[in-house]
Formats: sequence, structure tokens, C-alpha cells
Amino acid sequence: MSYRKIGDLIQVVDQRNRDLAVTHLVGLTINKKFIPSVANIIGTDMANYKLIRKNQFACSTMQVRRDKKMPIALLKEFEIAIISQAYPVFEVIDENLILPDYLMLWFSRSEFDREACFHAVGGVRGSLEWEDFCGMQLAVPSTEEQRQIVAQYQSIANKIKINEQICEKLEATAQALYKHWFVDNKSDDWEMKKIGEVSEIKAGGDRPKVYSEIETEKCFVPIFSNGVTNEGLYGFTDKAIYPEKSITISARGTIGYCVLRNKPFVGIVRLLVVTPFNKFESTYLFEFLKRIEFDNSGSVQNQLTIPQISTLEIIMPPETLLRKFDESVTKLNDLIEMKTRESQKLAQLQSLLLSRLAVGEEVGN
Repeated sequence: MSYRKIGDLIQVVDQRNRDLAVTHLVGLTINKKFIPSVANIIGTDMANYKLIRKNQFACSTMQVRRDKKMPIALLKEFEIAIISQAYPVFEVIDENLILPDYLMLWFSRSEFDREACFHAVGGVRGSLEWEDFCGMQLAVPSTEEQRQIVAQYQSIANKIKINEQICEKLEATAQALYKHWFVDNKSDDWEMKKIGEVSEIKAGGDRPKVYSEIETEKCFVPIFSNGVTNEGLYGFTDKAIYPEKSITISARGTIGYCVLRNKPFVGIVRLLVVTPFNKFESTYLFEFLKRIEFDNSGSVQNQLTIPQISTLEIIMPPETLLRKFDESVTKLNDLIEMKTRESQKLAQLQSLLLSRLAVGEEVGN
């Protein structure tokens, strides 16, 4: 296996949308994906936008040091699109030497982003000079080995996608059960109560000491803070504060994001924790709370408080129905958790595969 400079393998493509024949405009994310552009293009001359075709790349060399990533993506979803003229567009010179999909895997490596960040200049918002990008090197095995690596990576990605689809269907089933039992068929005899009457509501506390996952077996109690990414996981500690079947609600910034916690945990700053007095009511309360449309205006003062949650009114069905709902949805949630864990392990396998590209190892070796 040899190492080659990126610049020896690619060539810049600069074709413009002069005849305005292409209207599908895409943007580029820091997570190395194309998305439909959200730019305001009213009154914009689209003739100067660049054309990008299937199996061509677009990248951004700006602010690489600040973002600690180089936004770069390979177009696969469309035959042709347009993109801002600010993005360099390039393609592989010879697919008999390097496959576009393999090159994209190399660009997806965390090691690639660290090297790009190292070369970036210009202060905190340092950009990466095109010459420095072209001067970076990558491992180039035979095209047959490249195909095997790409196939292995895509096989893992497909399994993750299938798991996500399964989880979506399971969540939809839980929502359908809630709607059928408690919305479409609710009874006038059901009692109206406030959330504060059926649960204990507390605000998250200070950050406890964070342990490594592998430091000791007793330090597997998760710590959750306000956040949507990774469901707010902050770290791990050795002593739980809240019991399983409690519900966390993000209380600052993006407010109202609810998660039903299936294990004992610690809740910290900018988080509200709702612990039902009866555990079998948890799934019902969770489905109710996540449907509340809280004000997410994004203002600095945007927040949820304990009184706001505790005074919310909720219809409480008979205990027998709540127990039946809890039993049914808990089974669905267990399946979702199993598939989520499987996807997390698959994602780790993907990262391992990418890290071994430099030495030409397959994950199974």
C-alpha cells in the first residue's frame, strides 16, 4: 500500500449554472453531509452558482481551526445540483486509482480533521489553504481492497439505518397506543389532576465527580444535563440520585425535550426531573409531557421552572388501564433501547474501521 498526496488524485471542477437549468440548491454541513440549502436566494443570480454532479465533492476550507472539522461531502443522492460558489468542487481524476467512496471514508476520519486543523492558519477562525489541503497524504491500497473496505463500511451503515427505521416504527406504535387509549377513547369519568399531585419534581443539581466508563464497575451511573445531543449524557459517576422510570426535561435554551430514563441516574444543571409516585404511571406521563408545546422562542430567558411543570393539568385514567399501557410500552421501549445500543456498537465499529485505514487493516483482522 502506498501513500499519495490528495492533490495528485483530484482535480478542481468549476462549472457554472449559466443557463439556469439546475434549480436544486444544496448546502454543506460540518458533519460532512449535503442538505437542502436554507439560504435566502430571493433576488440572487443563480447563474453564478456552481454545478456539482454525482460522485463529485464539495468542501469548505474556511474556519477549519475554529470548527475543528473540515466540511466536505460526496454527492450521492442526486445526479446534479447547484451549490454556492464559495465552495470548491472537485472530483477524482482516475477511479482506477482511487474510488470516490473510499476517498470520502478517508475524509471522514477524525485523524484527517485533526491534520486539517493543524494546517489551518489565520487565528481562531483559521482557514485551510487549498495548497495545504492538496499536500495532505492518504493511504491508497488497491482498488479491490478499497471496494472491500467501502462495502464493509456501508454494510455497517445499512444496519444502523435499519435499526433507526425499526426504532421509528416502535415509537410510532407507542404513540398510536397512547392516542387510541387516552385521546380517541377518553372517558368523562377520568379524574383531572396536576402533574405536581402525581409526581415529585426537582431541578438538577451541581455536577458530581465524573468517572471514566472503564475506571471501575461501580461507576456506571449516568449523569444527564440539559441537551438533545446524546440525550444529554454528560458522564458517569458512582451514586444515583433519581430512580428509574423518572422523566428528564430540558429546562434552558431548547426547552421541553423529554426522555424517560430506564435506569437510576444523576440529573444536573438546566434539567428538571419528574419522578411519578407510581412507576407504572411513568410511560403515560412521558407520552403526555413530550406532547406539550413549550415556548421555544430561543430567547436568553427561555426556560422551564418547577411551578410551570407542576401546575400542568393531566387526565388520569383508571389504574388498570395505566398498568396495561405501561406494560405494553415498556416492551416497546426495551426493544428500542436494545436497537439503540446495537447501533452505538456498530458506530464504534465504523470508527474503528476508519482509524485502521492508515495501516490497511480490516475491522475483522
